[in-house]
Amino acid sequence: MSKTLVFCLDALCASDVEAMRAMPHFGRFMENCAMVRKIEPVWPALTYCCHVSMITGCYVDRHGVANNEKMQRGGYWNLPWYGKKSDVKVPTVLDYARQHGLTTCSISWPVSGGADYDMNLPMIVPYGYTGWDPTPWLEGMATKSLLDRYFYKHGRYLKGPDRSLDLFTMAMALDILQDYDQPDIMLVKMCDLDGARHRYGVHHPRVYDQLRKHDEEFGSLVEALRRKGTLEQTNLVIVGDHGQTDIQDILHLNVLLRENGFIRLNPDGTLQSFDAIVHSAALSAYVELADPTDQAMKQRVRDFLESLKDDERVRLAYVLDAQEAKECFHVSGDFDFIIESSLPVAFGERIDAESLYGSKLPGDHKIGAATHGGNPQREELTTFLAAGPDVKPGVVVERRPMVDEAPTLARLLGFTMPDTDGSAIEEMLR
Repeated sequence: MSKTLVFCLDALCASDVEAMRAMPHFGRFMENCAMVRKIEPVWPALTYCCHVSMITGCYVDRHGVANNEKMQRGGYWNLPWYGKKSDVKVPTVLDYARQHGLTTCSISWPVSGGADYDMNLPMIVPYGYTGWDPTPWLEGMATKSLLDRYFYKHGRYLKGPDRSLDLFTMAMALDILQDYDQPDIMLVKMCDLDGARHRYGVHHPRVYDQLRKHDEEFGSLVEALRRKGTLEQTNLVIVGDHGQTDIQDILHLNVLLRENGFIRLNPDGTLQSFDAIVHSAALSAYVELADPTDQAMKQRVRDFLESLKDDERVRLAYVLDAQEAKECFHVSGDFDFIIESSLPVAFGERIDAESLYGSKLPGDHKIGAATHGGNPQREELTTFLAAGPDVKPGVVVERRPMVDEAPTLARLLGFTMPDTDGSAIEEMLR
């Protein structure tokens, strides 16, 4: 039976495809690949929300990961990021693969800590960590045999201020392919293209330098399979989780909520109390009410948000309450409204800012030079490329939703996934 290897590039844009054709390893792969030109991410198009949908075939309201950071009522920011597989409320394609007797491997995939896969090295060390001992997050969350065998050799890549998850990921992936039987399904997730776009913008030359590095990494994986003798029996899949969009400014909508009496501060500028408060999802935002049962306040907040559609400084594109958000974007969680601006802005969260607008912070995952997290109909989309023994070469599908990816991977592995929101991209399959 064929095997499947998924190479995921965080923030791979549909517009990157032509540049990839000119690169040695991507270009060779694309000579005979099938592709979906544009994959629509889930709402919000944030990394963790998308990665979970990619392997469950379900939207956010069913899998339960509605942001990168955990959401909790009470006006909290900077909560820990989702990390454990137990946070995911539905099975993944790897779970079903194991049920069908197949071997599974996941390297640096978000929200996979403690997953019951044959080999698992989750993306679980906290975002922004610069310390020298990441093992407290990995122990009990990663496969013990892999840590015992390889961490002494490659753990240095996760340590210190210049830590590089991508270097760690590639070192681990190549060693696993060399030392073990190839897993029936293997996920390999890379981060640095996303970081480059957050720092420089969507189409900056340095972004394409980073894409070229990913080309070399992909080439290394292909060569590892060739040397192993399994390349011809492997379906290779290249995917992205979302695109990115260049932004001009940062909109601190909490300033307007404060000025209109919905937020009250202590003398030192910290939060005293609130009726409504904004939590950023980068290009979009969640609005939380202190008391969601207070219908009069809910209406007052909604009226205020609706008025911002005509405010030239804000120009909200939509205001949806929780029920409308579920119906429109298949999202649910601890929030009361979702909003997005029609302007090229990202949402900040400062409650003590002196002005409504602030400066971008290059490299920041929410308010960098470019970002994501909004309506998939608005921002740049991502793509899906596949080639191998079970893929029809040269097939081009124009557009599909992200939730179709997991059922498609399942079909490549010889089974179907029950009860998903998506369906397999049959046009691409033999």
